[in-house]
Amino acid sequence: MVDVGEKQVTRRTAVARSIVSLPEEVLAQLVDGDLQTKKGSVFQTAIIAGIMAAKKTGDLIPLCHPLGLDKCSVTIKLNTENELVIDCTAIITAKTGVEMEALVGASIAALTVYDMCKAMSHDIVIKETK
Repeated sequence: MVDVGEKQVTRRTAVARSIVSLPEEVLAQLVDGDLQTKKGSVFQTAIIAGIMAAKKTGDLIPLCHPLGLDKCSVTIKLNTENELVIDCTAIITAKTGVEMEALVGASIAALTVYDMCKAMSHDIVIKETK
């Protein structure tokens, strides 16, 4: 791990985004701004999964510092190209940043959408995470 002992404690924020392209047969299942499957509410489950994953980043990525986040949030919206835009925001007051936590949160939320919707179509594409 990198030695952050000499750094100053500051408030740090990171935002990561994953884009998920859903085929028409999946988009047709949107009701009241969410997808319902046999596993339950897709977006609500993905939000919880993303937050849980961000909190576990230090356990998942070798050499990442284990961090106690001050705040983590995940939002999921449909853009004009009918893609899901998943944003994960991680905030901490610490000596190190939280970009890995935000990236892991957005990634796991996207993977959760895939997992919960794959029975409807295998043409789901996680296009990018940045």
